[in-house]
Amino acid sequence: MADKQIIIPEGGAKPLAPYSDGVRFGHLVFTAGQIGLDPKSGKLVEGGVSAEAEQAMKNLGAVLDAGGASFGSIVKVTIFLADIADYGAVNEVYAKYFDEAPPARSAVQVVALPAGARVEIEAVAALA
Repeated sequence: MADKQIIIPEGGAKPLAPYSDGVRFGHLVFTAGQIGLDPKSGKLVEGGVSAEAEQAMKNLGAVLDAGGASFGSIVKVTIFLADIADYGAVNEVYAKYFDEAPPARSAVQVVALPAGARVEIEAVAALA
């Protein structure tokens, strides 16, 4: 059986609750949901849902990198939106991180997200 390894990105945003930023298990990396927290201030970035999505993707990248993965190794993404009307704006940011072979993805509207965030993004990556 593979060993579970906790992933803590250097200089990453501190989790808001008792959870790990990511877990590597065998050839898989599972990330916790990432919101638009600025790692330096620990506060949600300003500028609306696009700015939050951009920071969430940067935070996601830091977790992936710390786990030995990358955006190219992601096989599944889940996006949580406080308002489904933000779907298009988040897609514009999200699309910049993937080439012509994006991973499988789900996007759902939820009642609320931590820290008043408008978007949260989690991923599963497979390592070669």
